Amino acid sequence: MKKRESLNKSLKPHWVWAIALGSSIGWGAFVQPTNWISQAGPLGVIIGFGIGALLMMLIAVSYGFLIKNFPVSGGEFAYAFISLGRKHAFISGWFLSLGYICIVALNASAFALMFKYISPSFIQKMHMYELAGWDVYFTEVIIATIALIVFAYLNIRGSGLTGSMQFIFCVVMVIGVLLLSVLVGLSPSTDIGNIKPFFNPEVTTFSAIISIVAIAPWAYVGFDNVPQMAEEFHFSSKKAFRLIIFAMIAAFLLYSFMIFTTAMTEPWLVLVSEEHLWGTGFAIENVLGTIGLFILVIALTMGIFTGLNGFILSTSRLLFAMSRAKVIPSAFSKLHPKYKTPYVGIIFTTIIAMAAPWFGREVLVWIVDMSSIGVSIAYFYTCFTAYKLFKWSKKNTSGPEQALVAPWKKLIAGIGIIASLIFIALLLIPGSPAFLGIESRIALILWIVIGAGFYLVKRREYNSISEEELNYLILGEHANGKFLK
Repeated sequence: MKKRESLNKSLKPHWVWAIALGSSIGWGAFVQPTNWISQAGPLGVIIGFGIGALLMMLIAVSYGFLIKNFPVSGGEFAYAFISLGRKHAFISGWFLSLGYICIVALNASAFALMFKYISPSFIQKMHMYELAGWDVYFTEVIIATIALIVFAYLNIRGSGLTGSMQFIFCVVMVIGVLLLSVLVGLSPSTDIGNIKPFFNPEVTTFSAIISIVAIAPWAYVGFDNVPQMAEEFHFSSKKAFRLIIFAMIAAFLLYSFMIFTTAMTEPWLVLVSEEHLWGTGFAIENVLGTIGLFILVIALTMGIFTGLNGFILSTSRLLFAMSRAKVIPSAFSKLHPKYKTPYVGIIFTTIIAMAAPWFGREVLVWIVDMSSIGVSIAYFYTCFTAYKLFKWSKKNTSGPEQALVAPWKKLIAGIGIIASLIFIALLLIPGSPAFLGIESRIALILWIVIGAGFYLVKRREYNSISEEELNYLILGEHANGKFLK
Protein backbone atom coordinates (compact mmCIF):
# COMPACT_ATOMS: atom_id res chain seq x y z
CA MET A 1 0.00 0.00 0.00
CA LYS A 2 1.41 3.36 -1.04
CA LYS A 3 2.57 5.66 1.75
CA ARG A 4 -0.05 8.24 2.66
CA GLU A 5 0.96 11.92 2.39
CA SER A 6 0.44 13.88 5.62
CA LEU A 7 0.73 17.50 6.72
CA ASN A 8 3.02 19.02 9.36
CA LYS A 9 1.61 19.69 12.83
CA SER A 10 2.23 23.42 13.19
CA LEU A 11 -1.03 25.10 14.27
CA LYS A 12 -1.38 26.48 17.82
CA PRO A 13 -4.75 26.73 19.66
CA HIS A 14 -5.08 30.53 19.48
CA TRP A 15 -4.26 30.44 15.76
CA VAL A 16 -7.05 27.92 15.16
CA TRP A 17 -9.47 30.06 17.20
CA ALA A 18 -8.50 33.06 15.07
CA ILE A 19 -9.01 31.09 11.86
CA ALA A 20 -12.51 30.08 13.01
CA LEU A 21 -13.45 33.61 14.14
CA GLY A 22 -11.85 35.51 11.28
CA SER A 23 -13.36 33.20 8.69
CA SER A 24 -16.81 33.59 10.27
CA ILE A 25 -16.70 37.39 10.31
CA GLY A 26 -15.02 38.13 6.98
CA TRP A 27 -16.34 41.20 5.21
CA GLY A 28 -20.05 40.75 6.03
CA ALA A 29 -20.08 42.38 9.46
CA PHE A 30 -18.74 45.62 7.96
CA VAL A 31 -20.40 45.77 4.54
CA GLN A 32 -23.82 44.19 5.09
CA PRO A 33 -25.33 45.81 8.26
CA THR A 34 -27.55 48.28 6.40
CA ASN A 35 -28.79 45.53 4.07
CA TRP A 36 -29.61 43.25 6.98
CA ILE A 37 -31.24 46.05 8.98
CA SER A 38 -33.45 47.00 6.01
CA GLN A 39 -34.48 43.36 5.79
CA ALA A 40 -35.31 42.64 9.42
CA GLY A 41 -34.76 45.74 11.58
CA PRO A 42 -31.90 46.01 14.12
CA LEU A 43 -33.36 43.72 16.77
CA GLY A 44 -34.60 41.30 14.12
CA VAL A 45 -31.03 40.94 12.86
CA ILE A 46 -29.62 40.44 16.36
CA ILE A 47 -32.24 37.84 17.29
CA GLY A 48 -31.81 36.09 13.93
CA PHE A 49 -28.05 35.89 14.36
CA GLY A 50 -28.52 34.79 17.99
CA ILE A 51 -30.79 31.91 16.96
CA GLY A 52 -28.39 31.10 14.14
CA ALA A 53 -25.46 30.98 16.59
CA LEU A 54 -27.34 28.62 18.90
CA LEU A 55 -28.19 26.32 15.99
CA MET A 56 -24.58 26.41 14.86
CA MET A 57 -23.46 25.52 18.39
CA LEU A 58 -25.75 22.49 18.35
CA ILE A 59 -24.17 21.47 15.06
CA ALA A 60 -20.73 22.16 16.58
CA VAL A 61 -21.32 19.40 19.16
CA SER A 62 -21.11 16.88 16.33
CA TYR A 63 -18.03 18.61 14.95
CA GLY A 64 -16.28 18.55 18.31
CA PHE A 65 -16.84 14.81 18.72
CA LEU A 66 -15.70 13.93 15.20
CA ILE A 67 -12.66 16.21 15.24
CA LYS A 68 -11.54 14.67 18.54
CA ASN A 69 -11.78 11.12 17.22
CA PHE A 70 -10.86 11.70 13.57
CA PRO A 71 -8.34 14.57 13.43
CA VAL A 72 -7.66 14.35 9.70
CA SER A 73 -7.74 16.82 6.83
CA GLY A 74 -10.94 16.77 4.84
CA GLY A 75 -13.38 17.23 7.71
CA GLU A 76 -16.88 16.70 6.37
CA PHE A 77 -15.55 14.70 3.41
CA ALA A 78 -14.11 12.17 5.87
CA TYR A 79 -17.20 12.22 8.10
CA ALA A 80 -19.57 11.45 5.22
CA PHE A 81 -17.31 8.55 4.26
CA ILE A 82 -17.42 7.13 7.80
CA SER A 83 -21.22 6.97 7.93
CA LEU A 84 -22.41 6.68 4.33
CA GLY A 85 -19.48 5.60 2.20
CA ARG A 86 -17.50 6.87 -0.74
CA LYS A 87 -20.30 8.29 -2.92
CA HIS A 88 -21.62 10.52 -0.17
CA ALA A 89 -18.06 11.50 0.72
CA PHE A 90 -17.67 12.84 -2.81
CA ILE A 91 -21.01 14.71 -2.64
CA SER A 92 -20.10 16.29 0.71
CA GLY A 93 -16.62 17.27 -0.44
CA TRP A 94 -17.84 18.63 -3.77
CA PHE A 95 -20.50 20.89 -2.27
CA LEU A 96 -18.25 22.05 0.55
CA SER A 97 -15.49 22.96 -1.90
CA LEU A 98 -18.12 25.02 -3.74
CA GLY A 99 -19.00 26.89 -0.53
CA TYR A 100 -15.38 27.54 0.38
CA ILE A 101 -14.25 28.72 -3.06
CA CYS A 102 -17.28 31.01 -3.23
CA ILE A 103 -16.28 32.68 0.03
CA VAL A 104 -12.70 33.17 -1.12
CA ALA A 105 -14.07 34.89 -4.23
CA LEU A 106 -16.51 36.88 -2.14
CA ASN A 107 -13.81 38.35 0.09
CA ALA A 108 -11.66 39.30 -2.90
CA SER A 109 -14.63 41.09 -4.51
CA ALA A 110 -15.41 42.86 -1.23
CA PHE A 111 -11.82 44.11 -1.02
CA ALA A 112 -12.16 45.79 -4.41
CA LEU A 113 -15.57 47.19 -3.42
CA MET A 114 -14.02 48.83 -0.36
CA PHE A 115 -11.54 50.68 -2.57
CA LYS A 116 -14.42 51.73 -4.81
CA TYR A 117 -15.97 53.56 -1.86
CA ILE A 118 -12.77 55.05 -0.43
CA SER A 119 -11.34 56.29 -3.73
CA PRO A 120 -13.94 56.11 -6.52
CA SER A 121 -11.87 58.29 -8.86
CA PHE A 122 -8.98 55.82 -8.65
CA ILE A 123 -11.12 52.73 -9.09
CA GLN A 124 -13.41 54.09 -11.81
CA LYS A 125 -10.84 53.84 -14.55
CA MET A 126 -10.64 51.44 -17.45
CA HIS A 127 -14.39 50.82 -17.59
CA MET A 128 -15.12 47.48 -19.24
CA TYR A 129 -18.88 46.85 -19.20
CA GLU A 130 -22.09 46.96 -17.16
CA LEU A 131 -23.49 43.79 -15.59
CA ALA A 132 -26.83 43.60 -13.77
CA GLY A 133 -26.82 47.40 -13.45
CA TRP A 134 -23.30 47.49 -12.04
CA ASP A 135 -20.30 49.04 -13.80
CA VAL A 136 -17.24 46.80 -13.83
CA TYR A 137 -13.81 48.42 -13.96
CA PHE A 138 -10.54 46.70 -14.75
CA THR A 139 -8.89 48.52 -11.82
CA GLU A 140 -11.05 46.72 -9.24
CA VAL A 141 -10.38 43.41 -10.97
CA ILE A 142 -6.64 44.07 -10.60
CA ILE A 143 -6.98 44.90 -6.87
CA ALA A 144 -8.96 41.75 -6.12
CA THR A 145 -6.53 39.65 -8.15
CA ILE A 146 -3.50 41.05 -6.32
CA ALA A 147 -5.11 40.27 -2.94
CA LEU A 148 -5.74 36.69 -4.02
CA ILE A 149 -2.19 36.22 -5.29
CA VAL A 150 -0.65 37.63 -2.09
CA PHE A 151 -2.63 35.30 0.18
CA ALA A 152 -2.02 32.35 -2.11
CA TYR A 153 1.71 32.98 -1.78
CA LEU A 154 1.49 33.33 2.02
CA ASN A 155 -0.47 30.07 2.28
CA ILE A 156 2.07 28.25 0.16
CA ARG A 157 4.76 29.44 2.61
CA GLY A 158 3.10 27.40 5.37
CA SER A 159 0.28 27.22 7.94
CA GLY A 160 2.60 28.44 10.71
CA LEU A 161 3.00 31.79 8.97
CA THR A 162 -0.67 32.11 8.01
CA GLY A 163 -1.83 31.02 11.47
CA SER A 164 0.20 33.67 13.29
CA MET A 165 -0.90 36.35 10.81
CA GLN A 166 -4.53 35.31 11.26
CA PHE A 167 -4.32 35.88 15.01
CA ILE A 168 -2.85 39.37 14.53
CA PHE A 169 -5.54 40.24 11.97
CA CYS A 170 -8.27 39.09 14.39
CA VAL A 171 -6.94 41.11 17.31
CA VAL A 172 -6.81 44.29 15.20
CA MET A 173 -10.33 43.62 13.88
CA VAL A 174 -11.81 43.14 17.38
CA ILE A 175 -10.12 46.32 18.65
CA GLY A 176 -11.50 48.22 15.64
CA VAL A 177 -15.09 47.07 16.25
CA LEU A 178 -14.97 47.89 19.95
CA LEU A 179 -13.45 51.30 19.28
CA LEU A 180 -16.15 52.15 16.72
CA SER A 181 -18.90 51.08 19.11
CA VAL A 182 -17.52 53.24 21.91
CA LEU A 183 -16.96 56.31 19.72
CA VAL A 184 -20.42 56.13 18.11
CA GLY A 185 -22.04 55.49 21.49
CA LEU A 186 -20.33 58.55 23.00
CA SER A 187 -21.01 60.84 20.04
CA PRO A 188 -23.53 63.63 20.85
CA SER A 189 -25.09 63.23 17.38
CA THR A 190 -26.21 59.63 17.97
CA ASP A 191 -29.16 58.30 19.91
CA ILE A 192 -30.14 54.84 21.14
CA GLY A 193 -33.65 55.71 19.99
CA ASN A 194 -32.47 55.52 16.38
CA ILE A 195 -32.70 51.75 16.52
CA LYS A 196 -36.53 51.97 16.68
CA PRO A 197 -38.61 50.38 15.28
CA PHE A 198 -36.85 47.23 16.38
CA PHE A 199 -38.22 45.18 13.48
CA ASN A 200 -38.98 45.84 9.83
CA PRO A 201 -42.54 47.23 9.90
CA GLU A 202 -43.24 46.00 6.35
CA VAL A 203 -43.03 42.28 7.21
CA THR A 204 -44.05 40.11 10.13
CA THR A 205 -41.59 39.77 12.98
CA PHE A 206 -41.33 36.04 12.31
CA SER A 207 -40.50 36.53 8.63
CA ALA A 208 -37.94 39.19 9.50
CA ILE A 209 -36.13 36.93 11.97
CA ILE A 210 -36.32 33.81 9.78
CA SER A 211 -34.84 35.65 6.81
CA ILE A 212 -31.74 36.29 8.94
CA VAL A 213 -31.67 32.79 10.47
CA ALA A 214 -31.58 31.43 6.91
CA ILE A 215 -28.20 33.04 6.25
CA ALA A 216 -26.69 31.74 9.50
CA PRO A 217 -24.78 28.98 7.64
CA TRP A 218 -23.08 31.74 5.65
CA ALA A 219 -22.71 34.15 8.58
CA TYR A 220 -20.98 31.58 10.77
CA VAL A 221 -19.26 29.51 8.13
CA GLY A 222 -15.67 29.48 9.20
CA PHE A 223 -15.95 27.47 12.40
CA ASP A 224 -16.07 24.43 10.11
CA ASN A 225 -12.61 25.36 8.83
CA VAL A 226 -11.34 23.82 12.06
CA PRO A 227 -11.79 20.16 11.01
CA GLN A 228 -10.03 20.88 7.72
CA MET A 229 -6.91 21.71 9.71
CA ALA A 230 -7.22 19.00 12.38
CA GLU A 231 -4.32 17.06 10.90
CA GLU A 232 -2.09 20.09 11.54
CA PHE A 233 -3.02 20.67 15.20
CA HIS A 234 0.05 21.04 17.40
CA PHE A 235 -2.20 20.35 20.41
CA SER A 236 -4.82 17.85 21.52
CA SER A 237 -7.82 17.60 19.20
CA LYS A 238 -10.00 17.50 22.35
CA LYS A 239 -9.68 21.31 22.51
CA ALA A 240 -11.35 21.80 19.12
CA PHE A 241 -14.93 22.01 20.42
CA ARG A 242 -14.12 24.76 22.94
CA LEU A 243 -12.23 26.75 20.31
CA ILE A 244 -15.24 26.53 17.98
CA ILE A 245 -17.72 27.65 20.66
CA PHE A 246 -15.52 30.57 21.76
CA ALA A 247 -15.15 31.64 18.11
CA MET A 248 -18.92 31.57 17.50
CA ILE A 249 -19.69 33.56 20.66
CA ALA A 250 -17.12 36.16 19.62
CA ALA A 251 -18.55 36.25 16.08
CA PHE A 252 -22.11 36.82 17.37
CA LEU A 253 -20.93 39.66 19.61
CA LEU A 254 -19.01 41.34 16.76
CA TYR A 255 -22.02 41.09 14.44
CA SER A 256 -24.25 42.55 17.17
CA PHE A 257 -21.88 45.44 17.91
CA MET A 258 -21.74 46.39 14.23
CA ILE A 259 -25.54 46.23 13.84
CA PHE A 260 -26.19 48.46 16.87
CA THR A 261 -23.34 50.81 15.98
CA THR A 262 -24.68 51.30 12.45
CA ALA A 263 -28.32 51.66 13.55
CA MET A 264 -27.48 54.26 16.20
CA THR A 265 -25.95 56.73 13.75
CA GLU A 266 -29.35 57.98 12.53
CA PRO A 267 -32.95 56.68 12.39
CA TRP A 268 -32.40 53.41 10.54
CA LEU A 269 -35.50 53.73 8.35
CA VAL A 270 -33.99 56.94 6.94
CA LEU A 271 -30.53 55.39 6.61
CA VAL A 272 -31.67 52.35 4.61
CA SER A 273 -34.03 54.40 2.42
CA GLU A 274 -31.10 56.24 0.89
CA GLU A 275 -28.91 54.87 -1.87
CA HIS A 276 -25.33 54.33 -0.71
CA LEU A 277 -22.50 52.36 -2.24
CA TRP A 278 -21.51 51.32 1.28
CA GLY A 279 -24.23 52.09 3.82
CA THR A 280 -22.18 51.34 6.92
CA GLY A 281 -19.25 53.38 5.63
CA PHE A 282 -21.56 56.34 5.00
CA ALA A 283 -23.17 56.04 8.44
CA ILE A 284 -19.86 55.88 10.33
CA GLU A 285 -18.22 58.67 8.31
CA ASN A 286 -21.28 60.87 8.79
CA VAL A 287 -20.91 60.62 12.59
CA LEU A 288 -17.18 60.20 13.20
CA GLY A 289 -15.70 61.75 10.08
CA THR A 290 -12.51 60.57 8.41
CA ILE A 291 -11.10 59.03 11.61
CA GLY A 292 -14.17 56.83 12.02
CA LEU A 293 -14.05 55.77 8.39
CA PHE A 294 -10.36 54.97 8.74
CA ILE A 295 -11.02 52.70 11.75
CA LEU A 296 -13.86 50.99 9.88
CA VAL A 297 -11.69 50.47 6.80
CA ILE A 298 -8.93 48.91 8.95
CA ALA A 299 -11.46 46.58 10.63
CA LEU A 300 -12.99 45.68 7.26
CA THR A 301 -9.56 45.04 5.75
CA MET A 302 -8.69 42.72 8.62
CA GLY A 303 -12.04 40.94 8.18
CA ILE A 304 -11.37 40.44 4.47
CA PHE A 305 -7.81 39.27 5.11
CA THR A 306 -8.95 36.73 7.72
CA GLY A 307 -11.59 35.45 5.31
CA LEU A 308 -9.17 35.15 2.39
CA ASN A 309 -6.52 33.53 4.54
CA GLY A 310 -8.81 31.10 6.36
CA PHE A 311 -10.74 29.85 3.36
CA ILE A 312 -7.77 29.49 1.02
CA LEU A 313 -6.20 27.40 3.77
CA SER A 314 -9.29 25.23 4.36
CA THR A 315 -10.17 24.80 0.66
CA SER A 316 -6.68 23.57 -0.15
CA ARG A 317 -6.84 21.07 2.75
CA LEU A 318 -10.21 19.76 1.59
CA LEU A 319 -8.93 19.33 -1.97
CA PHE A 320 -5.78 17.70 -0.57
CA ALA A 321 -7.85 15.14 1.36
CA MET A 322 -10.09 14.38 -1.64
CA SER A 323 -7.05 13.96 -3.86
CA ARG A 324 -5.34 11.72 -1.31
CA ALA A 325 -8.44 9.50 -1.51
CA LYS A 326 -8.07 9.51 -5.33
CA VAL A 327 -11.45 11.12 -5.96
CA ILE A 328 -9.89 14.13 -7.71
CA PRO A 329 -6.56 14.34 -9.61
CA SER A 330 -3.42 13.36 -7.68
CA ALA A 331 -1.83 16.78 -8.30
CA PHE A 332 -3.94 18.25 -5.46
CA SER A 333 -2.27 16.01 -2.88
CA LYS A 334 1.26 16.97 -3.90
CA LEU A 335 3.14 18.88 -1.22
CA HIS A 336 5.48 21.77 -1.90
CA PRO A 337 9.06 20.43 -1.82
CA LYS A 338 10.21 23.15 0.61
CA TYR A 339 7.16 24.29 2.60
CA LYS A 340 5.24 20.99 2.65
CA THR A 341 1.90 22.64 1.84
CA PRO A 342 -0.74 21.48 -0.69
CA TYR A 343 0.26 24.20 -3.14
CA VAL A 344 -1.70 22.92 -6.16
CA GLY A 345 -4.99 23.26 -4.26
CA ILE A 346 -4.00 26.76 -3.14
CA ILE A 347 -3.21 27.82 -6.71
CA PHE A 348 -6.40 26.20 -8.07
CA THR A 349 -8.60 27.92 -5.47
CA THR A 350 -7.00 31.27 -6.26
CA ILE A 351 -7.47 30.93 -10.02
CA ILE A 352 -11.16 29.97 -9.69
CA ALA A 353 -11.79 32.85 -7.26
CA MET A 354 -10.23 35.30 -9.70
CA ALA A 355 -13.36 35.02 -11.86
CA ALA A 356 -15.63 36.72 -9.28
CA PRO A 357 -14.39 40.34 -9.64
CA TRP A 358 -15.24 40.25 -13.36
CA PHE A 359 -18.95 39.97 -12.48
CA GLY A 360 -19.25 43.12 -10.35
CA ARG A 361 -21.10 43.70 -7.10
CA GLU A 362 -24.13 41.54 -7.95
CA VAL A 363 -22.01 38.45 -7.80
CA LEU A 364 -21.68 38.96 -4.02
CA VAL A 365 -25.39 38.20 -3.52
CA TRP A 366 -25.20 35.12 -5.72
CA ILE A 367 -22.12 33.86 -3.89
CA VAL A 368 -23.68 34.23 -0.43
CA ASP A 369 -26.58 31.99 -1.47
CA MET A 370 -24.31 29.47 -3.17
CA SER A 371 -21.97 29.17 -0.21
CA SER A 372 -24.91 28.70 2.19
CA ILE A 373 -26.10 25.65 0.25
CA GLY A 374 -22.63 24.11 0.14
CA VAL A 375 -21.94 24.43 3.85
CA SER A 376 -25.48 23.40 4.89
CA ILE A 377 -25.05 20.10 3.05
CA ALA A 378 -21.73 19.59 4.83
CA TYR A 379 -23.37 20.37 8.19
CA PHE A 380 -25.99 17.70 7.47
CA TYR A 381 -23.40 15.02 6.78
CA THR A 382 -21.45 15.88 9.92
CA CYS A 383 -24.49 15.73 12.19
CA PHE A 384 -25.74 12.55 10.53
CA THR A 385 -22.39 10.84 11.10
CA ALA A 386 -22.30 11.85 14.77
CA TYR A 387 -25.94 10.75 15.20
CA LYS A 388 -25.14 7.37 13.70
CA LEU A 389 -22.11 6.82 15.93
CA PHE A 390 -23.71 7.92 19.23
CA LYS A 391 -25.86 5.32 21.04
CA TRP A 392 -29.06 5.84 22.99
CA SER A 393 -28.27 3.21 25.64
CA LYS A 394 -25.99 0.29 26.50
CA LYS A 395 -28.54 -2.13 25.08
CA ASN A 396 -27.01 -4.14 22.23
CA THR A 397 -23.68 -2.37 22.69
CA SER A 398 -20.52 -3.92 24.02
CA GLY A 399 -16.81 -3.33 24.17
CA PRO A 400 -15.57 0.02 22.76
CA GLU A 401 -19.06 0.95 21.53
CA GLN A 402 -20.17 1.50 25.11
CA ALA A 403 -17.98 4.59 25.10
CA LEU A 404 -20.41 6.07 22.58
CA VAL A 405 -23.49 5.79 24.79
CA ALA A 406 -24.48 9.46 24.93
CA PRO A 407 -28.25 9.97 24.55
CA TRP A 408 -28.10 13.77 24.97
CA LYS A 409 -25.37 14.12 22.36
CA LYS A 410 -27.31 11.84 20.03
CA LEU A 411 -30.38 14.04 20.53
CA ILE A 412 -28.32 17.19 19.82
CA ALA A 413 -26.88 15.57 16.68
CA GLY A 414 -30.46 14.79 15.60
CA ILE A 415 -31.45 18.43 16.15
CA GLY A 416 -28.40 19.39 14.08
CA ILE A 417 -29.66 17.20 11.24
CA ILE A 418 -33.05 18.92 11.36
CA ALA A 419 -31.46 22.39 11.53
CA SER A 420 -29.29 21.60 8.50
CA LEU A 421 -32.31 20.40 6.51
CA ILE A 422 -34.22 23.55 7.50
CA PHE A 423 -31.34 25.72 6.23
CA ILE A 424 -31.34 23.82 2.93
CA ALA A 425 -35.15 24.04 2.64
CA LEU A 426 -35.18 27.79 3.30
CA LEU A 427 -32.81 28.25 0.36
CA LEU A 428 -34.45 25.82 -2.08
CA ILE A 429 -38.21 25.99 -1.45
CA PRO A 430 -40.02 28.62 -3.57
CA GLY A 431 -41.77 31.25 -1.46
CA SER A 432 -39.25 30.99 1.36
CA PRO A 433 -37.87 34.36 2.60
CA ALA A 434 -34.40 33.12 1.63
CA PHE A 435 -35.23 31.35 -1.65
CA LEU A 436 -32.26 31.36 -4.04
CA GLY A 437 -32.27 33.92 -6.83
CA ILE A 438 -32.37 32.71 -10.42
CA GLU A 439 -28.65 33.38 -10.94
CA SER A 440 -27.74 31.34 -7.85
CA ARG A 441 -30.00 28.48 -8.95
CA ILE A 442 -28.44 28.40 -12.40
CA ALA A 443 -24.94 28.42 -10.92
CA LEU A 444 -25.91 25.68 -8.45
CA ILE A 445 -27.28 23.46 -11.23
CA LEU A 446 -24.13 24.07 -13.24
CA TRP A 447 -21.96 23.03 -10.29
CA ILE A 448 -24.05 19.85 -9.82
CA VAL A 449 -23.69 18.99 -13.52
CA ILE A 450 -19.91 19.55 -13.39
CA GLY A 451 -19.68 17.41 -10.25
CA ALA A 452 -21.74 14.61 -11.80
CA GLY A 453 -19.56 14.66 -14.91
CA PHE A 454 -16.41 14.67 -12.83
CA TYR A 455 -17.63 11.75 -10.75
CA LEU A 456 -18.54 9.71 -13.84
CA VAL A 457 -15.02 10.22 -15.20
CA LYS A 458 -13.37 9.20 -11.90
CA ARG A 459 -15.95 6.61 -10.82
CA ARG A 460 -14.16 3.50 -12.06
CA GLU A 461 -10.84 4.43 -10.47
CA TYR A 462 -12.49 5.64 -7.26
CA ASN A 463 -14.65 2.53 -6.86
CA SER A 464 -11.74 0.19 -7.65
CA ILE A 465 -9.96 1.19 -4.44
CA SER A 466 -10.48 -1.40 -1.74
CA GLU A 467 -12.38 -0.41 1.39
CA GLU A 468 -9.29 -1.08 3.50
CA GLU A 469 -7.08 1.17 1.37
CA LEU A 470 -9.67 3.95 1.18
CA ASN A 471 -10.08 3.86 4.96
CA TYR A 472 -6.34 4.30 5.27
CA LEU A 473 -6.13 7.09 2.66
CA ILE A 474 -8.94 9.13 4.22
CA LEU A 475 -8.51 8.37 7.93
CA GLY A 476 -4.86 7.35 8.21
CA GLU A 477 -3.94 5.90 11.59
CA HIS A 478 -7.55 6.43 12.73
CA ALA A 479 -8.86 3.97 10.13
CA ASN A 480 -8.81 1.16 12.69
CA GLY A 481 -10.13 3.28 15.52
CA LYS A 482 -12.50 1.92 18.14
CA PHE A 483 -15.52 3.61 16.56
CA LEU A 484 -15.19 2.01 13.13
CA LYS A 485 -16.50 -1.41 12.25
